[in-house]
Amino acid sequence: MKVFTYSEARQNLSELLNTAKNEEVEIRRRDGSIFSIVPKIKKEKSPFDVAGIKTKATTQDILDAIKESRVG
Repeated sequence: MKVFTYSEARQNLSELLNTAKNEEVEIRRRDGSIFSIVPKIKKEKSPFDVAGIKTKATTQDILDAIKESRVG
């Protein structure tokens, strides 16, 4: 883990973020408070990728329901 002071973090933000890609980074202020910087993990998943469900409906039941909903 790499530790930066507040002033160092301000002056070297690009370096700090590059370091945080691989390891946790701490920023320490004069008043003693400490902050951690860690990368947010990006999900490479489609919003349409949903879990399936179990049902007793057949394909024909679904097609009939669609056909019925379009009549009107």
